[in-house]
Amino acid sequence: MKKKYKGEFGYISYRKNVAIIRTAICLLIVVGLFVTGLIMYGSQKNVLSIIAALGCLPTGWSAVNMIMFLRAKACRESDFNKIEEAKGGLLIHYDHVITSYDKNFNVAASTVLDKNICCYTSDHSYDTVDLEKHIKKMMAQSGYSSYSIKVFDKLDAFLDRLSQLEKLRDEKGIDPAAIEDAWVPGTTQTPASVLLSISL
Repeated sequence: MKKKYKGEFGYISYRKNVAIIRTAICLLIVVGLFVTGLIMYGSQKNVLSIIAALGCLPTGWSAVNMIMFLRAKACRESDFNKIEEAKGGLLIHYDHVITSYDKNFNVAASTVLDKNICCYTSDHSYDTVDLEKHIKKMMAQSGYSSYSIKVFDKLDAFLDRLSQLEKLRDEKGIDPAAIEDAWVPGTTQTPASVLLSISL
């Protein structure tokens, strides 16, 4: 299983598999310790049972993480292929779930260019306006308050917007990948990295 990083296509699937394996291993260890303690001491009151009880904390955390990724919706491969054909020199991040206090928003793809934030979702379980408001709020908290934010729930409309942004990128000679590569840890995050940082 090849490791995928946040923003790469296939990230949700990778994290889902990791969470399932990790949770299963943690659960086996907890149960194994508890059963071993019962067999060795003939009672629940033993040091292994205490260790098993403490092991329930990371197991529970892992299970919650697993459930969140099981519920997440990844970018479809057919959508990914079309976006890759249309993106030109734009930097596209895939497969991220933007989190908020009230809900989680599945985002199949996003791009940032010259004060424009553009996202695509194939998940129709939420209002795209809610996601736009949440992104606007998070961006403002990071010092980016004058950005145009648009979330598309139709792939063709998203692809059309990518074409417009690619034309703008070409005219202004912007290299989004170079901007991300030039970021220095400890300085203000780039808008694209802010989007990833508020995601699972």
